Amino acid sequence: MSTISSGPRPADYPNRRPEEAVAEPTVMTTADGTPLKVSLSRKLRRSKIKAMLLVAPLFVFLVVSFVMPIFDMLSRSVDNPEVPTELSRTVAAIEGWDGEGLPPETVFAAAFQDIKEGAQNRSIGRVATRLNYEESGARSLIMKTARNVRNAEMPANAKAFLIDIDEDWGDPAIWHVIQRESDPYTLSYYLAALDMEYNAQGEIVEKPEYMQLYVDLFIRTLWMSLLITFLTLLLGYPVAYLLANLPMRISNLLMIMVLLPFWTSLLVRTTTWIAILQSQGVLNDMMVAVGLISDDGRLQMIHNQTGTIIAMTHILLPFMILPLYSVMKTIPPSYLRAARSMGASQLYAFRRVYFPQTLAGIGAGGILVFILSIGYYITPALVGGQSGRFITNFIAYHMQSSLNWGLAAAIASILLAAVVILYLLYNRLVGVDNMKLG
Repeated sequence: MSTISSGPRPADYPNRRPEEAVAEPTVMTTADGTPLKVSLSRKLRRSKIKAMLLVAPLFVFLVVSFVMPIFDMLSRSVDNPEVPTELSRTVAAIEGWDGEGLPPETVFAAAFQDIKEGAQNRSIGRVATRLNYEESGARSLIMKTARNVRNAEMPANAKAFLIDIDEDWGDPAIWHVIQRESDPYTLSYYLAALDMEYNAQGEIVEKPEYMQLYVDLFIRTLWMSLLITFLTLLLGYPVAYLLANLPMRISNLLMIMVLLPFWTSLLVRTTTWIAILQSQGVLNDMMVAVGLISDDGRLQMIHNQTGTIIAMTHILLPFMILPLYSVMKTIPPSYLRAARSMGASQLYAFRRVYFPQTLAGIGAGGILVFILSIGYYITPALVGGQSGRFITNFIAYHMQSSLNWGLAAAIASILLAAVVILYLLYNRLVGVDNMKLG
């Protein structure tokens, strides 16, 4: 029980007259004599510590599963350790080269020592692969040289020795690449992701048209994602409206139908579309049976953009319906009745009264579907063919097949930046605060 310390009494000051007594402030204390203010501060501090400990597992999970992978991706997109590490002598020797003609003899001698050491340590393949990203044929050149210098002694003329092994050592282009990639950080991966490269003079130029790939893929991914978002809105809005306005018994049954795809594997749903859309599939057979098309005029709706759009629209449709339904369910039906009673037509009342109140759900569903579609991988890979693949399919290719993780990280970083920019633009024009999921 807390106690209250009263002010001083006249008996406490025997030598002071009553009129001279000065009242001291009242101090509230706890049962153990601790000032109440100090005790409350301690309890508040303990509560904050407990709250932090409760949140700590979630915070660690987010850091490990979200922040660290993004940071690692961003660092890999500019990290360039192979050349400075495996060709350290060459990097130091070529630093003062002016780029005219061939490097001096000291550079060739340093390259001989680095390649020999790398061949003996079996680490030369890393730098050979890295240089091959920048100069086609560099891997063959490095590995061929490594086999020839592995057990050789330092020659008196390293330049002539290396050129005798492979005449490509007499081409200044390979030395320009080594000099350019001698820094521990590089922009080469980002340039490749934007269909650009360095020319012989070290200037940034566009790649030849037949080698340009990724910019078109970025554009295709963005516009197809926007189209899929629009189609899900076009198909999902009436469904959400019915769910929100039908009797509860019927709307619950329809809601089960909406949620049913979540109970089925994504891979199963995607492969089902292959059976439906292929030339000899169910849809073409039905159109031939009713006479819409001839047997020789079957439509090719799979392994192209059409197949990707149809399959992804079906897969992502529930992600549009659910936010729309959650917002529409909160709109009182009396609003429309009031508008009708004041002389508005049904269409006018819907356009001026009902639709504006659903914009929050449209925004939530739109941004959810767009972000999900722009990062999809399985569906475009299975039904997209060459014309319906997304940029994410090439990120997976460089991660799993070509093992060019730097280029994969650069492409993923650009895609992440594009999504963030679009999100900020949406926030500026519409406002994230106006977005509702329920």
